[in-house]
Amino acid sequence: MPSKAVLLGGAAAAIIVATAAWWSGAQDGVAAPQPAAPSMRAAGQPAIDSAGQASADTPVAKAERRRALLAQVALADTTYCTYAGDTKYPPVSRPISEHPDQVYPNAPVTDEHALRGADGSADAAVQIQTSQSRVFMASGETVAFSVRAVDAQGKALSLVITRAAAQGVTYTGQRASAQIALAFADDGEGADAVAGDGAFAGILAPAQTGLASFNGTIRTELRYSVAGKNGFVLFDVIYTPELPATWTGQAREAVEDGSLVYYLKANVLKAGRYVVQGRVDDAKGRPFAIASFNDVLAAGPAELKLTVFGKLLRDKEAALPLTLRDVDGYLLKENVDPDRALLPRLEGKVVVGKPHPLAGFSDAEWHSEERARHLVEFAKDVALAKAALGQFDPALAAPKSACLP
Repeated sequence: MPSKAVLLGGAAAAIIVATAAWWSGAQDGVAAPQPAAPSMRAAGQPAIDSAGQASADTPVAKAERRRALLAQVALADTTYCTYAGDTKYPPVSRPISEHPDQVYPNAPVTDEHALRGADGSADAAVQIQTSQSRVFMASGETVAFSVRAVDAQGKALSLVITRAAAQGVTYTGQRASAQIALAFADDGEGADAVAGDGAFAGILAPAQTGLASFNGTIRTELRYSVAGKNGFVLFDVIYTPELPATWTGQAREAVEDGSLVYYLKANVLKAGRYVVQGRVDDAKGRPFAIASFNDVLAAGPAELKLTVFGKLLRDKEAALPLTLRDVDGYLLKENVDPDRALLPRLEGKVVVGKPHPLAGFSDAEWHSEERARHLVEFAKDVALAKAALGQFDPALAAPKSACLP
């Protein structure tokens, strides 16, 4: 996530490309393509010139040209308005609705599928329900797995774990990692919530095993038997044993430049670019925003700033006070796999804010040199398109802009 680059939505990016292509042709003197004409003209059809196109002075050709110019005005205006709307908040402070997969990052990952055999077969009469507590693991963290078999009506089936082992995924030329056995049980202890419910659970703690120094994907293969049939499940996690920074536990809230900001203190062990994000809920407990940090940090004590932009608060009429929760992040690493070293996650509430008055926050749009430059260029495109329309038909009023005065 670039810290100072403007992030565009897919629609805005596509519009920008289309607009650039059109203006490139227009500025090179290339006429807009016309529909191919038939080789012979029936009675009532427009005249055809020697190039096989409708003559420019016919009513049909004029109508087509008018439609093309109106479409060009609409495209240029949509490009401007979409970009302006998508960038009115900074990249580091976005509505959480844009990132639905990031609302609850610590929720278990669940799945249900038909029993899968080692030979590639599947049996839909036996459904396998699985869960894992996380996918990304920082140094010292653990992950819990569970598996349960049910029939088509959802009734638990007797399941027997025949093998459970974890090993780091390696590639050609790499030394194979250690393989460790995992214990799965349905005894109500450890990761198993309820004894005897048919769900078997186990815990992987890489730091306490021969995988303590493994950096990358760790795959747990679980084999089982149910209803006389054998099946298997694979659980993958991405583990980074390197600890690039630690949190001090100190955090505070402040109002700066019309926005709400959170400061989190950390001890940076390894210098580099850090990407950190937290989720912000409103006073009613509703997920509201994603506040991010993306910058280079030197080794030593540091204070990371997460921002909830003032206009975002005003536009969405946030119910204050806000709560910062579930903060995670990583040190970005270049040209290696994995490409990050994870920070310890801060689960649950991190900062419970104060009931600041909403009117105390700024209603101004985000400003940057790049955003201003893009808006100027897109406004020029709108003006050029309108000028071309006016030159073609001075009596034809240009369509009203969706956002420009």
